[in-house]
Amino acid sequence: MARLLVHVEGQTEEYFVNRILETHLRTHGFSNVSARLMGKPRQRSQRGGVRAWITVRKDITNHLKQDRGCIATTMVDYYGMPQTGSRAWPGRAEASNFAFPKNACTVENALALNVCEQMGTNFNPIRFVPHVMMHEFEAMLFSDCGKFAEGIGQPELAPKFQAIRDKFATPEEIDDSPETAPSKRIESLVPGYQKPSLGILAALDIGLAAIRSACPRFCSWLEKLEGIPANPDT
Repeated sequence: MARLLVHVEGQTEEYFVNRILETHLRTHGFSNVSARLMGKPRQRSQRGGVRAWITVRKDITNHLKQDRGCIATTMVDYYGMPQTGSRAWPGRAEASNFAFPKNACTVENALALNVCEQMGTNFNPIRFVPHVMMHEFEAMLFSDCGKFAEGIGQPELAPKFQAIRDKFATPEEIDDSPETAPSKRIESLVPGYQKPSLGILAALDIGLAAIRSACPRFCSWLEKLEGIPANPDT
């Protein structure tokens, strides 16, 4: 059975993978599912955030080479990716010319190609499944605004969360600028909002089925992972 390693930005995504995705994906043929923080987990100043691609790619390719029975994927924020210079992520600058959802797909395709080139001609591309979120994890909490409000212990906020959600076609598109990112919108309504703890409590209440129903790109990613053979040709 295949093992899955999910490269993530921060603690919230780490908890989401280890507490919610792990249980689900183990029923789809994975013997182990775990998150890995990009950067150096033991150095608090370096936890989270979108690292330079060359650094992240090294982590990914090293793992793929060392563990030939594993699948690697990413759960990373499009808007947080470096676009230029030595830290740039493949496809990110080009993707700025496109609208949702082509911009995220452009980066995913470029990441897949870049990793395949690094791994060589014998590498099976099914072993790397990049996923780019348009915005931070908190966008997915708007999949069910009532459960979101209940999950953080403030049910009276459900109408206000819903008013934000109704401005966008899907929760994955919630954002206008760095000042209006999903977490910023939540913090304006919930002073002292604690991202890892409250975000995961809300996600547990909302449930994976509701999130994938409301978030088509997230759902597509899960379907790709669910469809990987139990013993992929390595």
